[in-house]
Amino acid sequence: MYKIYSRPRLRLPKVIQNRGNNNKKISKKIATIIIILVIAFSTMKYVLDAVSPIFDTLCESKAKSIATTVSNEQAITVMKDYTYEDLFTVEKDANDNITMIKSNVTNMNEITSKIATKIQEELDNKGREDIQIALREFYRVEVIIRKRTWS
Repeated sequence: MYKIYSRPRLRLPKVIQNRGNNNKKISKKIATIIIILVIAFSTMKYVLDAVSPIFDTLCESKAKSIATTVSNEQAITVMKDYTYEDLFTVEKDANDNITMIKSNVTNMNEITSKIATKIQEELDNKGREDIQIALREFYRVEVIIRKRTWS
């Protein structure tokens, strides 16, 4: 019998031959993991970009609500200790006609400083407030965006 090829074949052990397959499998797994991570992070960024304006608006309205409630409560609390006569002095003439109304500036300044101090103390003690975002908020934003782009 004649040999077609005169050079001897290189025969590698099975361990070395399987390494190529393992490297391919490992690189395929790494590529799959990287693709999954890229998709996950891009989805997360898209969702956070959609939620951020809604969350900012809700936080702002909640802060205004808390500030209004606290300021009204503290103003009522402080004003319970004072009467109208503490704030103003009414001067009358001999015929019982009002000639002048004087404002008591020191009492007014004292009241405003007490109210501001009490409001700040209450806001400092308030702590954290929870804010929830309903799923319908996302739907409304999508509808508004679509209406704007389609019309």
